[in-house]
Amino acid sequence: MPKTHVVFFRDLDGSAPVLDWLVTLRRTNEKAFAKCMVRVERLEEAGHELRRPEADILRDGIYELRAKQGRVQYRILYFFHGQNVAILAHFLTKERDVRAVDVDRALKRKMLFEGNPREHTHEEGANDEHDEKGEG
Repeated sequence: MPKTHVVFFRDLDGSAPVLDWLVTLRRTNEKAFAKCMVRVERLEEAGHELRRPEADILRDGIYELRAKQGRVQYRILYFFHGQNVAILAHFLTKERDVRAVDVDRALKRKMLFEGNPREHTHEEGANDEHDEKGEG
């Protein structure tokens, strides 16, 4: 099975919400960041085959990557574009179920992405803030 190409959703203002969150998480909680990155790597390896406890389907083509550090549950919401591309669209921390408003935000980003994939794909070097920090 070919690897899944994982990309970050980019808003019209050029920001990549999940990437920005991961950069902050890396600075504030290295262990949680590492656990989230393991899940992203597993998504690259397994793609559509990734299942619980690492990932789950929520609704309408929106999935969640699931990581836990201490009592905090981290979620990265994503969707697929074609067979081998996964787009990381939204993030949250939670205590119970993922709220409908979070899934709706990911669905909105999915619709934007599907309307213009090139405009809504974060590319290395497109965001100077990440380049200057040596992160991205």
